[in-house]
Amino acid sequence: MSLALALKTGDASRLPSRRDEDWRWTDLRGLIRAIPAVSPAFVGDVSAGPFDALADSSVVIVNGWVREGEPVRESGVLALRFVSHTDATAHDSDFAVTVAPGQTLTVLESYEGQGAGGYLANIGLDFSVGEGARLERIVLVDDLADAVTVSTAEVSLAPGARYAQTILTSGARRQRIETHVAHPGAHADLRLDGIYLLDGQRHADQTTVVTHAGVDGVTSQLTKGMVSDQARGVFQGRIIVQPGADQTDARMGHHALILSDKAEVDAKPELLIFADDVSCAHGNTIGALDEQAIFYARQRGIPEMEARAMLTEAFLGEVVERIEHDGAREVARAWVAQRLGRSAI
Repeated sequence: MSLALALKTGDASRLPSRRDEDWRWTDLRGLIRAIPAVSPAFVGDVSAGPFDALADSSVVIVNGWVREGEPVRESGVLALRFVSHTDATAHDSDFAVTVAPGQTLTVLESYEGQGAGGYLANIGLDFSVGEGARLERIVLVDDLADAVTVSTAEVSLAPGARYAQTILTSGARRQRIETHVAHPGAHADLRLDGIYLLDGQRHADQTTVVTHAGVDGVTSQLTKGMVSDQARGVFQGRIIVQPGADQTDARMGHHALILSDKAEVDAKPELLIFADDVSCAHGNTIGALDEQAIFYARQRGIPEMEARAMLTEAFLGEVVERIEHDGAREVARAWVAQRLGRSAI
């Protein structure tokens, strides 16, 4: 079952549902009774993207149609924009990036809801990172509150490659951002990070699957989130260490703050280890802000709401600071501050 297949056939019964174990917290079939009409090509201007000023080249895809684009360079900085500018229609698009051996590329990817809303979008991505190459992917997701979106990235690493990813999202009516990584071991290095900041009735699902297939592979994963009002955050992280993938070093952490009695966080970190001589660990914590810290801040004249925002910003800051691209890190820092109603420092 998949959204792509449902869009292709127009058959809503092909949508994933809570009966599918990996989709039990992001039920699409129970939400969508009929597949909407295909999104038309948008005629008109779209607003500037969040990373435009940082990029050497750019590709803009609006409603699943390539609006403008340049040849993807083997190195440098690419702004990759997926814009939904429509009302209650559905679109699907695919994009592939290959980083040649020894090259370095930064992909600044954004999802932008600019239309009337209610859209259904499915994005498929393929990233291939050659031997000794480096790819950093920073993803900023600002869908409209009534949108339903799925983004699925397939990542293939060659020996000695390095792939680093940071996803920042404010959620949607239903939203799933999925990453699958084929990890060869062989001194390849992987970092998978994420932040979700959800309010209202927004929903965000960050799901990752990493398969270590060879000796001497490294994975570091850190996701942090905050939910308030009636929002729902979902984290599913699975690291598989195949037979023979000895000396794998894989670490996963998920930590979330719940700021409302009606908000919800569902987390499922998994380690499936079929090899010896490995160093693997995962951690998961879900709780509230430290009321004692809030009390001390108020004693120093800081209003309660500002104190809560400051503590949340500091909590999320560990993920932001792991972003390697300086300009993208500043954009991420400003985005977090803006979502929390603060001015970026």
